[in-house]
Amino acid sequence: MPRTILASVSYSTDDGRRELLEATAEAAASIGVALAALGAAYELVDEGAGERLERELFAPAQAAYARAKRSHAEFAARHGLEPQPIAAPAPSAPVGGARACFEQAVEAAAHADDILSELQDSLLPVEVGDPELRAALAEVRTRLGEVAARAHGWMRTLGR
Repeated sequence: MPRTILASVSYSTDDGRRELLEATAEAAASIGVALAALGAAYELVDEGAGERLERELFAPAQAAYARAKRSHAEFAARHGLEPQPIAAPAPSAPVGGARACFEQAVEAAAHADDILSELQDSLLPVEVGDPELRAALAEVRTRLGEVAARAHGWMRTLGR
């Protein structure tokens, strides 16, 4: 579901910062869903593929998740705000095997990237944020891009 970012309406700095916290928490939760899906995929592939999956997909997704959560908490602390809760994903194996797991991971990573992209486009991180948060958003998006590109490669080779 598309988010509406407070870009064109008058808002206070605190309102903007709370919006940033809410959006970054939602993005982090979505990255958590991608991690859970990759974990389910790991259980469905052989040992060699599992090691490759961990190195090529899980590691960058984990780095994105950790950076998103850390930047969220640090931003809240810098501005004296309470961090938003970040929902932990429920582990589940999608029906459809490893391919479905990869598709779910890509979808969740894309959702997180969409949230962060919309934030960046809104200029809210510039108007009420800070340089550290802007750098973190860019870093998380870079990691998510790695996950999406590599997961598509994995899906092309499944079943061969």
